[in-house]
Order: sequence, then C-alpha cells, then structure tokens
Amino acid sequence: MRVAVISDVHANLHALEAVLAALAAQEPDEIWCLGDVVGYGPRPNECCRRVAETAAVCLAGNHDLAVLGAVTISDFSGDAAAAATWTRTELDADARAFLERLRPSGRAAGVDLFHGSPLDPVWEYVLSGDSALEALELTSAPVVLVGHSHVALAMSLAGGELDGGLAPAGTELDLSRGRWLLNPGSVGQPRDSDPRAAFLLLDLGRRFARFHRVEYSVERTQAEIRERGLPALLAARLEHGQ
Repeated sequence: MRVAVISDVHANLHALEAVLAALAAQEPDEIWCLGDVVGYGPRPNECCRRVAETAAVCLAGNHDLAVLGAVTISDFSGDAAAAATWTRTELDADARAFLERLRPSGRAAGVDLFHGSPLDPVWEYVLSGDSALEALELTSAPVVLVGHSHVALAMSLAGGELDGGLAPAGTELDLSRGRWLLNPGSVGQPRDSDPRAAFLLLDLGRRFARFHRVEYSVERTQAEIRERGLPALLAARLEHGQ
C-alpha cells in the first residue's frame, strides 16, 4: 500500500493544489491528512472541500477545533487567534460539517496517527529527541505519524537507540529496521526554512519512505491573506518558511 501523508494545510489553497498535482503523478493508493486544514490562511472552505474529496483519512488539528469552538481561541497567540476568529466567520456549512467529523488521532493500515502527539493529540509538539522517544514509548505501531510542528522530521528507535532528526526534501528511509516517528512537514505554512509545500510518501509494503517538497505560488497566497485583512506576518513568513 502506497500512502501520501500531508499535514497543516492551513487554508493555503495554492500550496494544497500544488501538492495534489504532484501526487497525481505518484498515484498513491490513499492520501492521509494529519490535521489543521484551516487556520492562518485565506481559503478555508476550498481547502476543506479538496481535502474531503481526496483524503481517505483526515484528523482534526488544534486550529480546526478552534474554529469549531471545541478549544478556546484565547489559547492561541495574537495572529493565530485573529486568523481563527476570521475563519469562524468565513466557514460555510459544508466545511463546518466536514471538520466536525474529524478527531485528533486515529489508526490506519497499522499506522498510528496523531495531529500533535500520543501524549496530547491536540497540543503537544514533537520536536526533540525526548518528545519523540516518549511518543514511541506510548505507542506500539511500527510507524507513528505526527503533524502540528510544521517541521519535517524522521526519528527511529532500534535496539534501544534513538536516531534521526530533520528530514529535508529528498530524504529516503528504510523503515524495515526498528520503529519510526515521522512528520511530513507542512503543506501550507512550513517552518523549517524551506518555503515549499511538504508531503511524505510511504510505501508500507516495501517499508520505504521519501520526503518531498513542491513549489507553489507563495505570492498568490500572500496577496489573498492581505486582501482578507488577515495579519501581515502570516503572509510575510510564507516567503521564508519560518
């Protein structure tokens, strides 16, 4: 089974469409989304529709839950809170119904999926060796997928030894030895200094993974953010992947 894993779309339609176009050539059996379809970006309804059409599995992220009122917007920083408040007013009935069906964790094809982490599927970031080790110790699946941090990551645990770290574009992994925690990176708002939209391809039969990045029109998304009166920083940071 070949699976494409995406996460943290954040209402960036141009980034999402670029990823889906790249995936059309790869022909995965399924697409899995690890959450945060909305938040920050200018096209929440369109992104919900495209993910609903294409993803066999989709989780709820903290931003998705915030716009539904399931978590408190005041828990977010200023720009994130402003974007969540705006998204609440823009969300149409179909997009809301789609997001309401989602949960922050799941399991598919023997893989454990979390938006944040096994300890806290909504809020916790897995960014350090300690948090990766804890996530692996709390699960039993050979592959554990997380999102939320917007940073592509690959960590392995074999023979009691934890190894790995950042996973830039082109990183290839043999998953046959040990257990793995993988973060595909962010489609719509990368924060690992690479502004290109990120996704991960998993071949569960061959036990193989490859991290990918794809160019998209950052300028078009920036213009849409500004047109809608969303915080200027949310547009500026897209250019640098920060």
